[in-house]
Amino acid sequence: MKRALVLLLLLVTGGALRAQLDPSWRQPLEPVRIIGNIYYVGTRGLSSFLIVTPDGDMLIDSGEAESVPLIRANVEKLGFRMGDIRMLLTGHAHFDHVGGHAAMKQLTGAQVMVMEADREALESGKDRSALGAQGWKPVNVDRVLKDGDTVTLGGTTLTARLTPGHTQGCTTWTTDVMQDGRRTQVAFVCSVTINEGVHLVGNTRVPAIAQQYAQAFRVLHALKPDVWMAQHPDVFSLDLKAGRMAGHAQPNPFVDPDGYQRFVEASEKAYLKQLEQEQKR
Repeated sequence: MKRALVLLLLLVTGGALRAQLDPSWRQPLEPVRIIGNIYYVGTRGLSSFLIVTPDGDMLIDSGEAESVPLIRANVEKLGFRMGDIRMLLTGHAHFDHVGGHAAMKQLTGAQVMVMEADREALESGKDRSALGAQGWKPVNVDRVLKDGDTVTLGGTTLTARLTPGHTQGCTTWTTDVMQDGRRTQVAFVCSVTINEGVHLVGNTRVPAIAQQYAQAFRVLHALKPDVWMAQHPDVFSLDLKAGRMAGHAQPNPFVDPDGYQRFVEASEKAYLKQLEQEQKR
């Protein structure tokens, strides 16, 4: 019951609560092969994804600073090398997703890439979003991205889609992989929840926040991924799907287009409800 309450708080607030509210953020979790060359290597409560290619690997999100040793253990458990990580990509600039960027860059020498609107936050180590939560160790950005930019390594290409609101540079990454002889569309979805205490109307930190969320939902509705993941594993039912995978369920349990549509619709409904309530005040 207690853990269920913690998870509910985590989902409602988009995962930017301080770590002491959810100890799972700092608990190890066995790595999982999601599909093709994509692996989950994060902690029990914070997602990190490894994309493996013949010319080196990409890592999406570093979790907290405390996540780095756990991510390293998972990468090595899978038989891969940290030194092969060439690119460190960013979902959004909150401490629980980029807190380990500086340590990860130092450990791997990877190039840090981030959407332009989150660059200042990453390099200053300060949360510039409407949340204004705790900061992190600053990290130098090697490549600044804009909406629609691509990154390519070893034959794998990811596209950066700007889905702002949760932070100004919140980035949903998309790619394709081959599964059972067919091309499968994959999305690493940036958070679209609204943090506790963040207002959509009269927000002085980010005056255009309501319009930014609306933009994010337009983009997400247009995407049609077969496989989708999120920045906290509970959001996309990692445990449940991985358990089915271990039981050799077919087809791949992570192929879940209907689950993606339900997630986007429910998230947008929550956004519209809050917006309507605030506009009436």
